Amino acid sequence: MAVSRIEKRFAKLKTERRAGLVTFTTAGDPDYQTALDLLKGLPAAGADIIELGMPFSDPMADGPAIQAASLRALNAGMTTIKTLNMVREFRKQDQDTPLILMGYYNPIYIYGVDAFLKDALEAGVDGLIIVDLPPEEDPELAIPALNKGMGFIHLATPTSDGARLDDILRHASGFLYYVSIAGITGTREPDLGPVGQAVARIRQKTNLPVAIGFGIKTPEMAKSFAKIGDAVVVGSAIVALIEDNLDQEGLANSVLKARVLNFVSDLASAIKQTLKD
Repeated sequence: MAVSRIEKRFAKLKTERRAGLVTFTTAGDPDYQTALDLLKGLPAAGADIIELGMPFSDPMADGPAIQAASLRALNAGMTTIKTLNMVREFRKQDQDTPLILMGYYNPIYIYGVDAFLKDALEAGVDGLIIVDLPPEEDPELAIPALNKGMGFIHLATPTSDGARLDDILRHASGFLYYVSIAGITGTREPDLGPVGQAVARIRQKTNLPVAIGFGIKTPEMAKSFAKIGDAVVVGSAIVALIEDNLDQEGLANSVLKARVLNFVSDLASAIKQTLKD
């Protein structure tokens, strides 16, 4: 089962007594080859789990940085089929790092759920985060995914009360993604205290690992949230760094890859300084 790669990674993190680093980049941003080179470089830079964004024309849960990345990728000709090809290329050199596709339901619906799950599993995808499918829509994708051995990661937010958490957790697998702010990605900074309280409540209801994301932008912030989560997700800050290293034609400059991977290394080093009891 694909989900076992996720389970193995969290078991490894537990033995190392530390939280994991989950990185997010958008497939095809700013172009296919640059995005693939970054993807291949992430594990050595310190990414424990990789989220790969599936570009979509209307990414409503994402802030300006990831919206712009989606647009760049689509303008460069990125498609769902090419995203799966990118995963296949990645798997030629890495059979251990869990890779999650994050995105929206529309491209999967158009592709066809059964065909998409079959092709994604064959490509080497371990799980899905589909931000516009709430638990009420689990029969659409979450349940078919779980039946085929594909992890399905649900999101909980600061407004998720006890009853809602029960709904969210019913068909969740792999890990639970805790959205640390109310709102879209990369726009505000989360507050450590309330996030810690929310994660404690979640732990009373599930043994699934909890990854904390949205608004974590620096190694210092990652280190702080590593104390309370099983993993820390950094996305918008990485995507913004990609944008900062494009030339006037929107092409990658000569130092883009090194700067992004060095930043990931800084994040990973900070997280590794926080050992758990």
